[in-house]
Amino acid sequence: MAINKLVTPVVKWVGGKRQIIDQITKYIPKSFSTYYEPFLGGGAVLFELQPKKAVINDINAELMNLYEVIKNNVDELIEDLKQHRNEEAYFYKIRELDRDKEQYNRLTPVQRASRIIYLNKTCYNGLFRVNKAGQFNTPFGNYKNPNIVNEITLRAVSNYFNKAQITFMHTDFEEVLKKARKGAFVYLDPPYDPVSDTASFTGYDKGGFDRNEQVRLKKMCDKLNEKGIKFLLSNSATDFIKDLYKDYKIEVIQAKRVINSKPDKRGEIDEVLVMNFE
Repeated sequence: MAINKLVTPVVKWVGGKRQIIDQITKYIPKSFSTYYEPFLGGGAVLFELQPKKAVINDINAELMNLYEVIKNNVDELIEDLKQHRNEEAYFYKIRELDRDKEQYNRLTPVQRASRIIYLNKTCYNGLFRVNKAGQFNTPFGNYKNPNIVNEITLRAVSNYFNKAQITFMHTDFEEVLKKARKGAFVYLDPPYDPVSDTASFTGYDKGGFDRNEQVRLKKMCDKLNEKGIKFLLSNSATDFIKDLYKDYKIEVIQAKRVINSKPDKRGEIDEVLVMNFE
């Protein structure tokens, strides 16, 4: 399949890889059978590679619903997006929908997908964040002219999803990788190990991702390695992560942190790329 440059992320996501995509792709194997991405997020790497066969997953149910709607109901999604208004009172009305489960469950998959795109485009800093109850809690962004209906990108992504052989999943990362076989390639972009006690940005799902989860992920990488499956993992360059993956090849790269509640905390930081191949 020819690469379509219009296939790009449809939502801004914490830890999104668009800023460092060139640094990541130079380490990706030239050929592989099936592409696996258990922590999909905004999907920058998937959309850059556009593999013919992929298994994609995220623990965030709303995000995976969005991608499935883009594949199956892109026309309806675009029409629904057109009704949204860039107004503060309206924003909070839409944001509050997930406070009432009975009301929220009456929304169709298209309406839920439309809500996520709308909130993502109009909330402060494009920060998708939920509280412990799983409720979206980022405030209004007060932007003059946000691009709520990005029809060209939505149609390009829908077209890719329908041309390629893609399995959509919403489950734990271990479950996703159980069927991976030699010849596959796995890109892992988990919630990062916090660089400080206050720097954690794991609020994209109510479950969180602590150091016990990081250790469980490393054990999964060991299993992939034993099967001869190539993997590439992104994470923060903390001593904990560097020690955890000390048996693998580690490349330190510079990444720009563009999402932070404090402007002076945005800027270049060290990240690591861990891989089990040369």
